[in-house]
Amino acid sequence: MDHILTRNYVQVTGHGSQPMIFAPGFGCDQNVWNLVAKAFEDDYRIISFDYVGAGHSDVNAYDPIKYSTLEGYAQDVLDVCEALQIKEAVFVGHSVGSMIGMLASIQQSHYFSHLIMIGPSPCYLNDPPLYTGGFEEKDLLGLVEMMEKNYIGWANVFASTVMSNPDRPELAKDLETRFCSTDPIIARQFAKATFFSDHRAELTKVRIPSLILQCSEDIIASPAVGQYVHQHIPNSTFTLMQATGHCPHMSHPTETIQCIRDYLNR
Repeated sequence: MDHILTRNYVQVTGHGSQPMIFAPGFGCDQNVWNLVAKAFEDDYRIISFDYVGAGHSDVNAYDPIKYSTLEGYAQDVLDVCEALQIKEAVFVGHSVGSMIGMLASIQQSHYFSHLIMIGPSPCYLNDPPLYTGGFEEKDLLGLVEMMEKNYIGWANVFASTVMSNPDRPELAKDLETRFCSTDPIIARQFAKATFFSDHRAELTKVRIPSLILQCSEDIIASPAVGQYVHQHIPNSTFTLMQATGHCPHMSHPTETIQCIRDYLNR
């Protein structure tokens, strides 16, 4: 058990009995949840973790084969659940973190009571005429190539694009710093696993109640993508937020907290 908790730098706080797991998005560590998670500490047992290769995780545990797909990251979530003997957890995931949680819930649904997906996308590639993921293959190949040639430059550009709150440049700088703290080789491999995956077929396999939170202006995962996820996951709820950008838990934590509370209270 200890090696799993060390591997993913698992932190447990809060005063409640029901677990609430917070999963970061691509290139981020668990600290991106600080503002949101704190609001639930009185009522839940808060569980935070880092993906292998990010934050304070054990980088020596990184396996390029295992982590070449999102299933490898989902297995880590299941390992953490087993190590902590978790039952009926509320899983809150951002972006690819929500897809990782979805895959974990499909494999072992008894660990989870609800799935809260913030800015999810099951497939980033356009697949006309039935699906618009938002990106052409050449765009994503260019993104990975830029990561390889000029990682710092990529981090600067991508952070601004993802955050998309130009009137608050400190938010993009914060995200850029998180990107830069991750090993570039591991980040690039995670990017490939994230942006070239297609988990549309798994959406219908979700068996727990789910909330899809989508920002009103999000270049990474548009409201149309969120609606697609909602339409294909049984027993799901869709909420379009007033927040803009792709990281409402960082840019609009109050609204994010309220949306989660409203859903769980219902």
